[in-house]
Amino acid sequence: MRAIAAYFPATLVAYLLASAFSTFMIMAGLKEMAMPVSATDVLAAVWFDWLGLLGSYLPLVAISLLIALPVAGQLHGRLGFPRLFTYALAGFVALIAIHLILEATLGLIGFAAVRSTFGLLMQGAAGGIAGWFYAYLTGAKA
Repeated sequence: MRAIAAYFPATLVAYLLASAFSTFMIMAGLKEMAMPVSATDVLAAVWFDWLGLLGSYLPLVAISLLIALPVAGQLHGRLGFPRLFTYALAGFVALIAIHLILEATLGLIGFAAVRSTFGLLMQGAAGGIAGWFYAYLTGAKA
């Protein structure tokens, strides 16, 4: 039951961070093009993206973690990998996999920010933080 209860907040963390990281990169790109971007603009864009991606990106994040987290549990249980690291790695891979699978199967890049390696790694970082959070919520020692 603890695993189910931890899944939902971890998924929300992954979604919120991944969306925000993508928005930050887009806004930084606008600033590089000499467009005026205020902190208020950035916060408004983050909020807009959080609401706007609920129906498309949140389900993808949820499905990817629904696959990755049990796999991490199996790796931890069978191979004895450190729990926090294993879940963080699983979340990292899960969020990167979303974008690589979308590009490979549909030929599209869902987020402009993932066109760069750094942007893709930031999506992975959001998943890694969520995986770590999941492990923490389910009782792993920090």
